[in-house]
Amino acid sequence: MKILVTGAAGFIGSHTAERLKSLGHNVVGVDNFSPYYDVELKNLNVEELNSNGIKVIDIDINSFHFAEKVGTDFDYIFHFAAHPGISDASKFDDYHANNIMGTQKLITFAEQSNKTPYFVNIATSSIYGLEATFAETEAPKPASWYGVTKLAAEQLVLAKCREQKLKGTSFRLYSVYGPRERPDKLYTRLIDCALNDRSFGLFDGSEKHLRSFTYVQDIVDGIISVLGNEEVCNGEIFNLGTEVENTTAQGIATVEEILDTAIAIEKKPKRAGDQSRTKANIDKARSLLNYDPKTSLYDGLEAQVAWFKALPLE
Repeated sequence: MKILVTGAAGFIGSHTAERLKSLGHNVVGVDNFSPYYDVELKNLNVEELNSNGIKVIDIDINSFHFAEKVGTDFDYIFHFAAHPGISDASKFDDYHANNIMGTQKLITFAEQSNKTPYFVNIATSSIYGLEATFAETEAPKPASWYGVTKLAAEQLVLAKCREQKLKGTSFRLYSVYGPRERPDKLYTRLIDCALNDRSFGLFDGSEKHLRSFTYVQDIVDGIISVLGNEEVCNGEIFNLGTEVENTTAQGIATVEEILDTAIAIEKKPKRAGDQSRTKANIDKARSLLNYDPKTSLYDGLEAQVAWFKALPLE
């Protein structure tokens, strides 16, 4: 099959593109190389993708020339492109333009394609709100611009499914970590601080936050399980993540154990919109897709440390 992966130069998108290629599919990636974080890190991901025969096109999904530059004969779209996370440096317009308008433009692209591709939307546990421990039937209560706009994007896709104008699925991901994790995320920052003798900025109270820290390859397992299960998945939402909970403090301790070093902590004021607890309820994915994440936090972080140490950056 020919598959389009948006946000292919990013963390989870690049891993998914590689897995799809390894399964024998023709994979085309797109990314707008946003300066949200160091673009050189995305370029390194693209080098890996290129070496595996995956082309990544530099274009924004909001571009008027998207179809002309990318083509319109895809069997599948895996939609990772988004303005991520919670950041004081981000404005609502950033989330709106990328997460809502970008998704709507991509839906229109799919509807107008030569053949209508199956649309896999990548969503987030932030849709649930300050606590994300629920089944997919629970009413969402997002508490951040990120969560609100990702919910809107998800519903844009599912609305087209309900109208029977599109077939698609939305996956809500939980606290993903591993090689290629963004530099603003927890474990890449922790590893950087540990290896470079820097203090780690910890938001007040966040050391007690509970998370379903899920290794990226376990997440990819769930995402690609849609292949061959299109009718079961069509119009559905699935949580993807581990059922194992760890506190942020336990995560810090695990990095310290792996690197055999103590990390200096610098307390920062509490951040609005932070989730106090996430625990992936994966009963639905386990039942319908045989989803079963198994990577331990220690093993996953060992792989992330090895990746970080090998980065050719100063």
